[in-house]
Amino acid sequence: MEQEAEQPVPIPVGCSDGSCPTSEILDENSAFDSRPTSSSPVSRVRKLLFRRMLVGIKDGRFFMGNFYCMDKQGNIILQDTVEYRSTRRSSPSPMEQRCLGLILIPASCRTSCHVDCSVEEQLSLLSLQGK
Repeated sequence: MEQEAEQPVPIPVGCSDGSCPTSEILDENSAFDSRPTSSSPVSRVRKLLFRRMLVGIKDGRFFMGNFYCMDKQGNIILQDTVEYRSTRRSSPSPMEQRCLGLILIPASCRTSCHVDCSVEEQLSLLSLQGK
């Protein structure tokens, strides 16, 4: 039996001015809403917990780690993180890596965010971008 290849899925990238999708994912009231609904933004973000996530930042570095949490401002915490950066400015160039552990990535620094998951999960997660 063949297994489906897992593909990275982009999730919304936050902005510091609050106008981007992450401000809608975790709004003031949803974090304290005790009624679990399968379609609520908080429950959809919970499905991302402990998934492998690749986050790109403005200076060209990438961080691969397990998604640990996201706050109302869209800051992301990754655990067991590895940093990847280019050793030269020219492309293509070899990537240098180092282990970092637990890190916080501010929403204002993020340029991209991808999660590894199956094709079915990709379709359900894409609804995060449309909200």
